[in-house]
Amino acid sequence: MKATQALLFPIFIFLFSCSSPEKNGRDLNNSFDNSIIGEMESELSRLNDEIIFLKDHFEFLLENKDSLEKFHEKDKYSYDNGFSTNTPKDSDQLSSIVILKTTPDYNEALKNVTITNGMDSVFYNTFKKYDILAQVYYNSIDQISRVFPAYDAKTLLDPSLDLTRFNFFYEGDKTHNPEKGPVWIPEVYIDPAGRGWILSLVHPVFEGEELYAVLGIDITVDEIIGRYLENKEGEFLIVNGKGDIVAGNAGAIEALSFPPLLNHVYLETILQDNFRISDFNLFNSKNNEVRMMAQSFIMKNETKFLFEGEFSPEAAYAMPFSILDWYLIEIDPA
Repeated sequence: MKATQALLFPIFIFLFSCSSPEKNGRDLNNSFDNSIIGEMESELSRLNDEIIFLKDHFEFLLENKDSLEKFHEKDKYSYDNGFSTNTPKDSDQLSSIVILKTTPDYNEALKNVTITNGMDSVFYNTFKKYDILAQVYYNSIDQISRVFPAYDAKTLLDPSLDLTRFNFFYEGDKTHNPEKGPVWIPEVYIDPAGRGWILSLVHPVFEGEELYAVLGIDITVDEIIGRYLENKEGEFLIVNGKGDIVAGNAGAIEALSFPPLLNHVYLETILQDNFRISDFNLFNSKNNEVRMMAQSFIMKNETKFLFEGEFSPEAAYAMPFSILDWYLIEIDPA
């Protein structure tokens, strides 16, 4: 009798382990769709090269500003209290220019606009070359903003802004970017030009050793979701190194019990950096397992997390980006 029980016991354990509902997860290498990261980073790398080209052209204009000031088209733009009067319907090759009230010398700023009018054509070409882009622009140390394509700047932009206090400027300065190269801003933020949640690539422009301006290339979060996530089979999130949700499809967000990730629409002008609120940070989730998942992926660099809660997803899988401090997370709801 005892011998028979001893023989049956390991068989019972084996059968139990095969049929147990315990969540074992699946093989990350065999199932994770890392093509999303590959597609995104391939395109982002090309934008790195593009913004370096823009920087080189800009610095060429500055090196030749004496001749450009004499011969460049001085009547290309007219102004109403610092805002260029052209509208988005006037021309598809003109930017919106704003000379803010914070400029130290308005007349000198007008000269600098004339010197850099040549950026319009390269902005136009860049914008037409990459259909992922929302806008191309620069903001200068003397408080000039040139944005292509043109937008309703007078309605959306506060003329008293200090451009140097925004991340799309200060992330390119010497303190934040001592290497003076292209920088992807990992946090998405609300665009003052009214395009909603934005991801930015910036690059400083120097005149000699002095910072003159910071160039920017923007992509909307809606474009990221539509281009890279919506048509993929699976439930995906993109989060940054702080745990903020950058983008995600509805199923993944719902599985982790976050509110819908809607694009921000606002009626008032933006007065300062406006990042995603804490409602969309994994570390701030009310669900302990979601917080543990964030620690596993971001703090411990693990690639798989198994949920245990009765109403939780089955598992989650993560892979880091290389260009950005971002993580792609796939949620397995089964």
